[in-house]
Amino acid sequence: MMKNRNHRLTIYLLIPILLILIAYVLYPSIKTLIESLQKDGIYTLANYSDFFVQESKTNLEALWNSVYISVLSVIASALIGIPLAFIFNRYQFPGRGFFASAAIMPIVLPSLVGVMAFMFLYGETGLIPNAIKDLFGLEKVPFSIGGVSGILIVHAYTMYVYFYMTVSSAINKIDPSLEEAAYNLGASKFKVFWKVTFPLLTPAIVAASLLVFMISMASFSAPFLLAGGYRVLSLQIYFSKINGDMEIAATQSVILSIVSISFLLFMRWYQNRKDYRMATKGIGAHRSEVKNPFLKWVMVVCGVIGVLILLLPHLTILLLSLVPDGTWTWQTYPTVFNIENYRLLLDDPNIWKPIKNSLLLAIIATAGNFVFGVFTSYLLVKRKFIGKSFIDILVMIPWALPATVIGMNLIFAFNEPNIFSFGHILVGTFAILPLAYFVRHIPLVVRSTNAVLEQLDDSLEEASRNLGAKWFYTFRRVILPIIMPGVLSGTLLAFIESVGEFPTSVLLYTLANRPISIEIMNQLRMFNMGQAAAYGMFQIALIAIVLFISNKFFGVKAEQSL
Repeated sequence: MMKNRNHRLTIYLLIPILLILIAYVLYPSIKTLIESLQKDGIYTLANYSDFFVQESKTNLEALWNSVYISVLSVIASALIGIPLAFIFNRYQFPGRGFFASAAIMPIVLPSLVGVMAFMFLYGETGLIPNAIKDLFGLEKVPFSIGGVSGILIVHAYTMYVYFYMTVSSAINKIDPSLEEAAYNLGASKFKVFWKVTFPLLTPAIVAASLLVFMISMASFSAPFLLAGGYRVLSLQIYFSKINGDMEIAATQSVILSIVSISFLLFMRWYQNRKDYRMATKGIGAHRSEVKNPFLKWVMVVCGVIGVLILLLPHLTILLLSLVPDGTWTWQTYPTVFNIENYRLLLDDPNIWKPIKNSLLLAIIATAGNFVFGVFTSYLLVKRKFIGKSFIDILVMIPWALPATVIGMNLIFAFNEPNIFSFGHILVGTFAILPLAYFVRHIPLVVRSTNAVLEQLDDSLEEASRNLGAKWFYTFRRVILPIIMPGVLSGTLLAFIESVGEFPTSVLLYTLANRPISIEIMNQLRMFNMGQAAAYGMFQIALIAIVLFISNKFFGVKAEQSL
């Protein structure tokens, strides 16, 4: 009897989940592939031939540049994040806790806002290069960011956090007795690191590398504002779309998807070559006190300098938001400061509308991610059925696909009525953006919920069911409260990403549903720097408030979301 009930429950959960994944993940991807195989109304490989053999080689150049920047971004982020993880988790010195918390500050900086901050800080007309020029009486600024170097600097700043947090978590789970045993056997510090510590950190490093590579391949804001004439494939897709070359855009999307998925498969193969599990269950890693006074204060000074560097982009946006539009034109530095930009945001309904839109879009999409993610994770972890691997692959596809590709997939799928859109055209409507955010962030909630569900003993659910409780009551009163921290960590990250989402927004927005990121871009185009910065501050404040509430009332910290 119980077996039959469980079987029916699995079917009831499977059908809607499978329909949603087919309708909004698989079907749009297939439509893009079909579009890439058409030219002048016939099916052909001509678009792919043009991509690889065209005389200008612009697409091949853009593809190579995307891969090149992504690999360099992984290396740069790792070189910053991994050493910081070791310093803050292996050594105790004054201010360590504060510096460790400050190291995750880039997470509250949306991508477009971060790029804007770096432009005003380190660009040719930036505050720091001009301050150095004036201080030393130079004829021109000593440096400015742009092109490849500018993109890499922004990527390293915003993405090292993924290495820092994942490696920190892994370090704290390493049993110190393993390293102590190696030392007692006469191994040097380097050999212990290379033969013991590093292999145990491999899964964390691979996971962070995957995440950084995927985000870099999908990067849009930094190339959009800093690249100049430097081509990357995510930008090429956007330009093809706005020029009306939809077949070329589809082909570029398919190629970008293949590269991203190939890297995902390669890194998973590399990770699965060995077994990295520990056979012991020791205490967590302990931190060594830095006893050398000189070295101790060198670390404190470096920590203070590091915090200032981390906070400079945030402080720059705050400073610019206090500069009224039209008062900083030819001057090297702004001279007028007031709260005019904030007053306009609060007084003018039209100016306030993008903030309202962003909140509404993010709430709708995140609510969908929460509900869908919880039930999908439960189905994958706690239920047995044929086709589980297929469902798991469909769930992970949005994680492997760049944001621009997801945007193009939805354009091709819903620019005409079909059964999945209930006979309506979704492109050009308010609904397309929350749908895009929902699809984009499905894996975040599912992955975070999987982690806690796998640790949940099945006997808890069985005991409740044996006492006569219905499944939904058991799920709501027993299972959900236990797994809530994991669910909320993924939901929190999904909300943060939705609030700052730019690549899919720029492909799908309309005047009625334009979010904050699009309005920031519009204000920058009109050279209204103060208004753009004020919108950016609202984004930062909104993300910071969500992080504070989740930590204060639900015990979910930002680092648990990564």
